[in-house]
Amino acid sequence: MSLTPIKDRNPLGDYLKDRRAKLDPASLGLPAMRRRTPGLRREEVAQRAHVSATWYTWLEQGRGGAPSADVLDRLARALALAPVEREHLYLLAQGRPPEVRPPAPSSRISPRLQRVLDALETSPALLKDAAWDVLAWNEAAAAVLIDYAKLRPEERNVLRLVFCHPRIRAKMPDWERTARFVVATFRAGIARAGTPERARALVEELSRQSPEFAAMWTDHAVATHGEGTKRVQPEHGGLITLEYSSYAIDGQPGLGMVIYTPATPADARRVRSLIARGRAAAWDGAGRDGSGARSGLTPRRSSRPPGARS
Repeated sequence: MSLTPIKDRNPLGDYLKDRRAKLDPASLGLPAMRRRTPGLRREEVAQRAHVSATWYTWLEQGRGGAPSADVLDRLARALALAPVEREHLYLLAQGRPPEVRPPAPSSRISPRLQRVLDALETSPALLKDAAWDVLAWNEAAAAVLIDYAKLRPEERNVLRLVFCHPRIRAKMPDWERTARFVVATFRAGIARAGTPERARALVEELSRQSPEFAAMWTDHAVATHGEGTKRVQPEHGGLITLEYSSYAIDGQPGLGMVIYTPATPADARRVRSLIARGRAAAWDGAGRDGSGARSGLTPRRSSRPPGARS
């Protein structure tokens, strides 16, 4: 049995026509009238997008040339496209995705994502945004890296911690190599994310506060986070080697997850030891204040008692 190849010589035009046909005129406040075909007329789409009806007709016919980003955004609004549909429109029209729209600084991490972090019991893991602010973490990250719950929200930034936090620097035996890699990865990331205003402000702040950051920033090196190895020297216990991998969160531009996995069984034992030490300290503090609460020592940002199973 042979398959007939699908001819798709005008994918952009076909996509526009399909989206137009699926719109409900009444839901958009357009007058009810008899229509020969479902959806909006070309003239109605053109009017909503503030473009010429003739040019829009040519665009659907494959004769309109390459639309600008501004026009594509207007067409996306006119056709009520969802974010993934808007991205597809850009890919068809320009062969590239649209510029990333970073989430607002007030964005919250969903309970599902937090549960993913918490499920990684012996692997430190965190979620960071385009400006490298740490938005969520798990118990292992609090035990091995730093207890982010004890920091003010503005201090929970990877670059601030690397360049301005002596305790973090003391935990990094390969500090200079790691710092250069962090700066190069951050530079590439904010360029991809459209350089959020918060990222620009952070660069200016760190350039004033840290001569080392200023020197590394002027190198203009770029890198991808990808995968690699990180060594951590905790305040208690031996050196821990971690293998890290980074992942983008689909549908949330600028949001990424970094997972650090113990490189050997011995490293995993050291991680478990630090987690147990953190739990003991949290319960000891709760006992001293007599409240039965954790007194702010909340490594996993969870209401469950440490070590409990749900």
